[in-house]
Amino acid sequence: MLTDSHAHLTSEAFSDDLESVMARAEAAGVHRIIAIGCDVESSRRALELAERYPQVWATVGLHPTYVTEEPHADWCARLRELAQHPRCVGIGETGLDFYHPAPEGWTWEAYLDRQRECFSVQLAMAAECGLNVVVHQRDRTGSACWEAIKTMVGPWQDQLRAVFHCWLHSWEEARPMVEQGHLISFTGIATYKNAPVVAECAARAPAGSFMLETDSPYLAPVPHRGKRNEPAFVRDTAVRIAMARGISVEALGVLTDQTVDRFFRRPPQ
Repeated sequence: MLTDSHAHLTSEAFSDDLESVMARAEAAGVHRIIAIGCDVESSRRALELAERYPQVWATVGLHPTYVTEEPHADWCARLRELAQHPRCVGIGETGLDFYHPAPEGWTWEAYLDRQRECFSVQLAMAAECGLNVVVHQRDRTGSACWEAIKTMVGPWQDQLRAVFHCWLHSWEEARPMVEQGHLISFTGIATYKNAPVVAECAARAPAGSFMLETDSPYLAPVPHRGKRNEPAFVRDTAVRIAMARGISVEALGVLTDQTVDRFFRRPPQ
């Protein structure tokens, strides 16, 4: 049994066939899906899906690339209220994005300042609500984003844990944060021939330090690369990682499910 720990089920990409998507996930042995919120509206809809499907749980958050688009001035209060829902198991997707250009009318520094402000608010919210955070970290080049993320998460060390989703870096870069109790999460990128660093990290990361995810509808693993991703495909990523680690898919599923249990405060299976 497997958990897809990060799926954008509220995406329009699933608007026409969500029932079939859920059925294929079940057939593939994916017994639990964490639906990720990216703004107030998608967070609300993620919780509605969690009410509708017993295998779905949800997070609520404001994604760093949405910080200039969120229409609700009181977004923080709205997310805090949504976080009280019994099907909410985390805060996010939040974090920093140094990859996409600043929106029209925004300077780069003003855009980054807005991201930092919203990330900081959500870290405080997570600590207040007793929830952990799902963190986005993406950069064009170099490590400026990752260094900023570490600096901002550090002060909350004793109050929450973070999962750095869609991990793209080496185990050496992950190790310091993992040793502090945080996690990394692997997408289908771990199956790509042009991402050997990610594959090596997935092979080396200790049990209990990582989760599996699709980030669907994005980043479909081999052999589905280039197609719409969906929760069922987390099995393809699991197969590749299990092979690299020299264990069975079933054993990997048990290990990563236990990690999901601990991080998301044991959402029922």
